[in-house]
Amino acid sequence: MLEGGHGAAAPDELLLSRDARGRVNGLIYYGAQLVLAADDDRAVDEFAVATRKHRGLRSFVGPKAGVDALWARVRGWHPPPAFVRDTQPVYALEPGALNEVGPDPGVRLARDEEAELVADHSGRMILGELGYDPRANRAAFVASVRRAIALGSWWVWIVDGTLRFQLNVGPRSAATAQLQGVWTPPEQRGNGYAALALAAIARRMLATEKTLSLYVNDFNAPAIAVYERVGFTRVGTFATYLFP
Repeated sequence: MLEGGHGAAAPDELLLSRDARGRVNGLIYYGAQLVLAADDDRAVDEFAVATRKHRGLRSFVGPKAGVDALWARVRGWHPPPAFVRDTQPVYALEPGALNEVGPDPGVRLARDEEAELVADHSGRMILGELGYDPRANRAAFVASVRRAIALGSWWVWIVDGTLRFQLNVGPRSAATAQLQGVWTPPEQRGNGYAALALAAIARRMLATEKTLSLYVNDFNAPAIAVYERVGFTRVGTFATYLFP
């Protein structure tokens, strides 16, 4: 049985699936992308039907077993993905596991006047990772970055106007805060900046968050090495289907 409703800005929609006893056995969110959390076959069946109402999604993402099962049910009618990130390790960090990497290099929350700089680097990252450039609609993209900065969701390490590292904080729950957009500009790599900055940000955030989490492509060995050096441990696997 499905239940749910629209978010503040339709067509965003969150649906819950319940079993015969009324217990939640899955949920799915439809926005710019589809986000799924379900390990029950009946829930996935219901979500596959509901997905027919949501066309033009940029991606499907979530725990691998559920996302793969959903794709198997909709592939007969859904446009094929441009590419699939088949195995994306999920990592988590608890306060006691954080390693001492080095002193805080001066990481801080981004400022409004840095929105253009942050957006440029975020666009570079998205272009490399996902194959499209959100800066094609620059005004809208910079505005979205500006909103995230205003919410205190964007961390940066900037020295003399040059970005060395950035990330933003995505979904939060009582259990974890998800880190995303983790980025060291290519011209700044090889100096140990990522581990130093990530550890400092994690230390600050774990003062208020129970855990931190993130996911990464399995072929991104340098990023995985940074996360494990900081103290993140693997706790699961995601998959992402990306559409043109």
